[in-house]
Amino acid sequence: MEKKELHYIHTFGDYLDQFTKILIDYSPKLISALLILFIGLYVIRLMNRLASKIMIKRELDPTLSRFLADGLLWALRILLFVSFISKLGIETSSFVAVLGAAGLAIGLSLQGSLSNFAGGMLIILFKPFRVGDTIEAQNVSGTVSEIQIFVTKLITANNQTIFVPNGILSNGVITNFSIGKNRRANLVFNISYDTNIKTAKEIVMQVLENHPKVLKVPPPTVVVNLLTDSAIQLAIRPWSTNIDFGDMCSDVLEECKEAFDKAEIVIQPFVKESSKE
Repeated sequence: MEKKELHYIHTFGDYLDQFTKILIDYSPKLISALLILFIGLYVIRLMNRLASKIMIKRELDPTLSRFLADGLLWALRILLFVSFISKLGIETSSFVAVLGAAGLAIGLSLQGSLSNFAGGMLIILFKPFRVGDTIEAQNVSGTVSEIQIFVTKLITANNQTIFVPNGILSNGVITNFSIGKNRRANLVFNISYDTNIKTAKEIVMQVLENHPKVLKVPPPTVVVNLLTDSAIQLAIRPWSTNIDFGDMCSDVLEECKEAFDKAEIVIQPFVKESSKE
């Protein structure tokens, strides 16, 4: 029993000596690798801050600045990690091959997300709209609250939040109501054929000229848009700023209705013709 214990002690001592020798021989590589890691992380942090300050100074789009800063950060971290394991003596060629295969597998499984990513890049680079713009796309409309890499966040007029994937958003039709400073409304009234058209137009023009939110330049117009089977269709086309557009439309419709009532002008209700068999 004592011989076995001595053998175990002797064997353990050999292992300990070998481990100590390996540790002494390997310690320079380990120390230098750790120094590269910690110094690299510090330098990466400084470079990321410097890049962010430069982009802010150049007044780049906030979403694009944030994306470029994050992309630079992760690219430098990957390079640092490869340098770290290379300094430890680990073969990096196999690691790069595994990383490439993993990237290919992830790309194939996330084709939809990659499409949204590409769409987000196109939106950020070509800027069909910016944060704060009011747009209509994919049968929804709202104010752009945030442009993310994969989705765009819209806030509707009734304070609902809509997330639109950037892939279909970048490939579809986008109506941006905020690019121009002013916006024209196209309001329609159907009036009776017994009405004097000139009188009706003068009444509407008086309403438009007296309204403070209707712009004088470009001037508003009132035209006969269509002669239907049951009514004369007047098109009222006033201009306003984007901020006043909604209130202006509501006010003009209300005041025109009151003015027509005072002048005893009959507003013709919409009549849907029945289909003949």
